[in-house]
Parts: sequence; structure tokens; C-alpha cells
Amino acid sequence: MPNQMPHNLDAESALLGCILIDGDIQSEALESLKEEDFYQESHREILAAMKAVYGSRKPVDVVTLTDRLDRDGKLDRAGGLAYITELAQVVPSAANYKQYLEIIRRDSVNRALIRAAKDIIENSMKGEEERDALAFAEKQVYDLSKRQDGSNLSGLKDGEVIQEVIGKFESIQSDPNAFRGVETGFKHLDRITNGLQKSDLIVIAARPGMGKTSLAMNIVEHACLKKDGVAAVFSLEMPRVQIVQRLLCSYAGVSMEKALAGKLVQKDWKNLMLASDRMQKSRIFIDDSSRITAAEILSKCRRLRSAEGRLDLVMIDYIQLMGGDAKYAGAENRQQEVASITRDLKIMAKELDVPVIALSQLRRIQTKEAQLSDLRESGAIEQDADIVMFINRPDVSATPEELAKGNIVKGAAELVIAKHRNGSLGRIQLRFIGESTKFIDVDDQGAPAEEPQYGKKQPEFDAEDGSDGLPFD
Repeated sequence: MPNQMPHNLDAESALLGCILIDGDIQSEALESLKEEDFYQESHREILAAMKAVYGSRKPVDVVTLTDRLDRDGKLDRAGGLAYITELAQVVPSAANYKQYLEIIRRDSVNRALIRAAKDIIENSMKGEEERDALAFAEKQVYDLSKRQDGSNLSGLKDGEVIQEVIGKFESIQSDPNAFRGVETGFKHLDRITNGLQKSDLIVIAARPGMGKTSLAMNIVEHACLKKDGVAAVFSLEMPRVQIVQRLLCSYAGVSMEKALAGKLVQKDWKNLMLASDRMQKSRIFIDDSSRITAAEILSKCRRLRSAEGRLDLVMIDYIQLMGGDAKYAGAENRQQEVASITRDLKIMAKELDVPVIALSQLRRIQTKEAQLSDLRESGAIEQDADIVMFINRPDVSATPEELAKGNIVKGAAELVIAKHRNGSLGRIQLRFIGESTKFIDVDDQGAPAEEPQYGKKQPEFDAEDGSDGLPFD
């Protein structure tokens, strides 16, 4: 019949017969199948009973199966004793059970797709907003793909995974850059992390005004403008024009303060023109939607990767402004909402197989150094993140007297790696150039690579002649 859902009753009865006559395949077949994978209702009842028998640690055969169906009052709905007996005789052996299983799974997926398509049509007929309608459609298909994407427990006897790990170590031994991730442009940070690794969730946290966005955009700048990568930037706080303004001034080495005050000199304009030309050819994609959800970000990143052929980095500014699961809406459930957001971000990083940088606010702390417990609104951020970094800038909260005495150096910054799931912790000394919203390695100014000593006077950045120590390219 033309309107009938895809199904193959012969394959269904053959597979059920294979399960009845061969105990060796029962674990694989019963654990991988769901009742809805079968089209015929009686076959669904039989599979459910088989799972119940198997779960009670009894062999699944004609006797135990019919007994279970009879006790549940479902023997007649399953076709009766005669049909169960017939199933056990329908195939001479279970040799072809995998072929039957593939046919059943194929038809099950096609039926699920048809149902999802009907739901999408019905939702679209309601006249939903474009954004909501697209999100609903993509979620229907994505949820279906997630249900089909399962993996089984695997042993190590075949040695395949072990050899893969050994091979990785051998490659790194011969070439330290063999498995290098996305480089940040900060030498000491790249040394500790070996670059930002695929599938990692990296959280950069600090109090307001410490330069979280600047640091993250400096990493995007290096990955895309100097290394020709592809990055998706989701700015929930700043509009796109402000992000581009920061990026342009940072890459050109031009004072944003002077640009906004109309005090640029000829050299500045030349650098801006060169930088703008390079940026137009770059593959940095910026979305400034407010209250965007992790599901929407994932959807947009999938489309971007498909269009560009690759995706190297995702940056989100910032977690606390994101929308979460509707069931957690409300101030009293904000911690659960943030927990669901960070969990989804980690899953997204794993699915896209790219590093995801997510910025986060800290609780209001005044004197003590930031700790993991200071991550605002949820300890789940610490739990889900692979790397957590804090930005310390003593000059932000310093008094004019302290700055005048030289006890605290203006622009001195420290990046603290407080959590690193796959490596060591550490402290990295940086310098913040506020006028161009740029962090740089202290080494680039000729200063020694040592732990920050805020009590000692360090060389001041000469903003007048533009000598930031960075060659423009």
C-alpha cells in the first residue's frame, strides 16, 4: 500500500526466531533493539517479554517466553502459543541474524523520520517564527540522530585502542607538534596545553572589566587571522560592530581610544587598512543574538561547518547570558539551568570535535585570588570544563596611590590555569594593552619569563610611538 509505513514482517519474525534458537546472540540483539523498532504490535509484545526474561537471568526460549507472556496477560496479543512455536521454526539457524537486524533498524529509522517530518509540517503550519520553526525542525532530526548514535562497551583484548594510544605517543615523540591543538598565540599557554585540544570545553573566568572578551578574541585573532582557521563567535553581550571594532584595533595595533577620539595618525590609518583587508578575507563568523541556547549554537555551528568544510574554534561570551532548558526557568532554578547549559556545551564540543571557549563571570570577590568555587551560579561549570582559567589584573582594583608608588604595575596580568583535565596547572605572565584591547606575552616586551612579581616595577608600554613589540603582518 502506498501510504503504509516502511516495514518488513519477514525480517521481524526471522530475527525473533533467531533470538529464540540461539542464546549466543541474545545479549547483542536484545540490548540493541527497542520495542518501537518493530512495526507489528505482536512483535513488540514479544520483544518486551524477551527482554523481561533475559533481564531476570533466565534463558529465552519458547517455554520461558510463553510463560512470561501468559503471566503478563499478553500471550493472546502476541499471537498465542502456536505463533511463538512457529517463530522458533521459521529459520533453520541464526547465521543471518545481523542482516535481519539491519533491515529492521533501517525501516525503524525511516518510520521515525516520517513521523518527525509530519511533526515539522504540523509545527510549520502553525505559522511559528522563522527562528523557532527552524530550531524545532533541526531538533527533531538531531534528537533522532542522537537516539541512533549508540556505542557498546568494548574490551581491550584486540589491542586496537592500545596501539592507537601508543602510536599517538610515538608520533608526539618524533614530532612534538603532531597533535598540537589550536594555538592561542601565547607561548607559555600553548606549551602547557599543547594548543587548545579538540572536544575540550575551555572556560575563561574573571570579574567584569578584567578582559575576558579581549583575551578570547585575541585567541580567535591568532587562530583565524594568523593561522587561517575557521571560528564561530557568539557574542551575547556585545553587538557585532563592537566585537569587530575590538578585533580590528587589536590586530592593527591601533589605539581604539584614539580611533574613537578622532586622533589617528597616518601610520594608524595604514595599519587599519591593511588589517581590514586581511579581516575581510578571514573566516571569522559572528552571531550577536541575545539569550541564545546551546541547541541553537550547535545547530548554527553544524551549518557553518557544512558550508565551510571545517570548523576550528567556537567562542561564547558568556555562559550566564545563555538561555537554558525551559523547565529550569526562574531564579530559584538558575543553578540547574546553568548546569544544563555547561553540560550541553561539553556535549557540543565533543560532537563538533572542536575546542569551545566559554566565558564566565565570577562571584564578587574583592581581595582574595579567584578559586574554582568562585565560578558564578554553578559548580557544574568546574565539573564540565576541561580547562578553567582565571584572569588576574591587580591594577584594576588598585588605588592611585598604589600605582603611583609602583607597588602594582599598570597592565600587569596573570593567567591562572586552575583546572586542566589532561595536563598540568600553571601561571602565565601577560601584559594587557588597554588602548588596543590586547593581551601579549611579557617575553614580547623583552621581559624575563618568570612568575609575576607585582611588587617590582616592570617596563611600561610606550603607547605614544606605538612600539608594542609586535610586528604587524
